[in-house]
Amino acid sequence: MREVELKGVIADPDAARVLLERAGATRAFRGAMVDRRYDTPGYALRQRDEVLRLRLLDDRVRASAQLDFKGPTSYPDGFKVREEIGTEVADADVIHRMLLSLGYVVTREIEREVEVFMLGAAMVRLEWYPRMDVLAEVEGEPDAIEHAIAVLGLPRAGFTTERLSDFALRFEARTGQRAALCARELAAVSTYKLDDA
Repeated sequence: MREVELKGVIADPDAARVLLERAGATRAFRGAMVDRRYDTPGYALRQRDEVLRLRLLDDRVRASAQLDFKGPTSYPDGFKVREEIGTEVADADVIHRMLLSLGYVVTREIEREVEVFMLGAAMVRLEWYPRMDVLAEVEGEPDAIEHAIAVLGLPRAGFTTERLSDFALRFEARTGQRAALCARELAAVSTYKLDDA
């Protein structure tokens, strides 16, 4: 499957939610989203611009998990594009232990509260991190992405192909605070590198 996306900072997520709902968007999910990214100890996947991710979703009623592989990034026509394949998994702990047994290590955890909206053929995900700006990720085909950004009423130039680490670095430069993409970073016990985000 081809993943096409852009990300941007959302200064007023409540207003964004209202605009989405007024435009007919339906909420598909609200809850916790936790990503564990895996790599070899020598970062072989990162060197090839590939991602192996175990994603956990919990809406306080039902928990689910998905294992995904993402191929190298390309940037046609100003959009971030990757091939992505994935499957739902029944037991995230078993998959985690299998990956560790195969020699992979967790190189990054990303924890956030999210609200996911479907607006036509676009998915809009509002993301609250432990300590960083609120972001909106918009996925779909380019026309659907452009329509969703217009509905949000934000400048198009604010939505970019940049990686999460770029947004974290801008947050740090603007606020003088260290960005925290997971609870371990908030507690200052993490050894994760920002450029692995």
